[in-house]
Amino acid sequence: MAGADVMTATIGRDPELVSTIIPVHNRSDLLREAVASVLAQTYRPIEIVIVDDGSTDDTAAVAEELARSNPESIQVIHQPNAGPGAARQRGLDRARGSFVQFLDSDDLLLPGKFAAQVGALRQQPDCQISYGPSLEENHAMHPVRRRGPMRGTGEVRATLFPHLLVERWWTTSSPLYRRDLLDRIGPWRSWINEEDWEYDARAGATGARLAWVPEEVSVRRIHLADGHLSDEGCEDPRKLAHRALAQASLFQCARRAGVARESAEMRHFARSAFLLSRQCGLAGVDDASRSLFQLARASSTPWRRQSPEFMLYGLLATLVGWRGAARMSLGLRRLIPLRGKP
Repeated sequence: MAGADVMTATIGRDPELVSTIIPVHNRSDLLREAVASVLAQTYRPIEIVIVDDGSTDDTAAVAEELARSNPESIQVIHQPNAGPGAARQRGLDRARGSFVQFLDSDDLLLPGKFAAQVGALRQQPDCQISYGPSLEENHAMHPVRRRGPMRGTGEVRATLFPHLLVERWWTTSSPLYRRDLLDRIGPWRSWINEEDWEYDARAGATGARLAWVPEEVSVRRIHLADGHLSDEGCEDPRKLAHRALAQASLFQCARRAGVARESAEMRHFARSAFLLSRQCGLAGVDDASRSLFQLARASSTPWRRQSPEFMLYGLLATLVGWRGAARMSLGLRRLIPLRGKP
């Protein structure tokens, strides 16, 4: 933590303040729109911490311009490019609010979000996170329309698990967190894939209670910019390695939250871990392939661990390596419809 961030942490937090942290890399026009959506909140007080993550275009200058126009609300941090997780943590270290909002630079908040979610957390002091329906705009479609609720944001759930094993069922802009929960779960990982899923898994491992609000709270926009860090997550060796680390943490968090191996969600997770192991094998990321195969076995019930599919795949990996096992497994599945699923 930088010296200025240490000083901020020791001053104390404003019990009413909502801090919004926006990591950004080469998205100046989208940054303006994201910031405008925060300034349009009906709730006050607010602050915005923009973290310029090593932009090489005019994004850094635009961020400074926004701060000059709103000096009472916006501050800017510049850092070498380190990825979204590291950027979010840098902003969190500087934030002074007792409530925290993370916002991707291509997404938007709807005006009543903070009022509804802060109100829900105040009415339910045993809850640590509030969320609500999030919409989606696909800008590859014409005309562009908002649709939703997306994923599970329109459903009332008391906790993140067990469904978090199946998917990250909300988008980054949906939840509003109590800062004391984030202090307990530890810092963001500096990974470039599934770091957001893993972060929420650590929150879920605490048994954090959720407060749902019926108001639409945010908009996820897609196909606006040139790619995302999560793109090519099935091919890029570094991203695959980070996905493997995230999935291992997800499993440990689910177990701490009390999710049983016999549950439908854990069975889904075991299957997904095996498939990701095979993807890593095809990409030649042997360490990740090996760890994910072991994870798939660890998350399975005892009888499933001894299934012919697991035993054969492990034997193939020993004989021909993880890439060879993945290729042979795919070939066998095309020729022989297997009944069991590892």
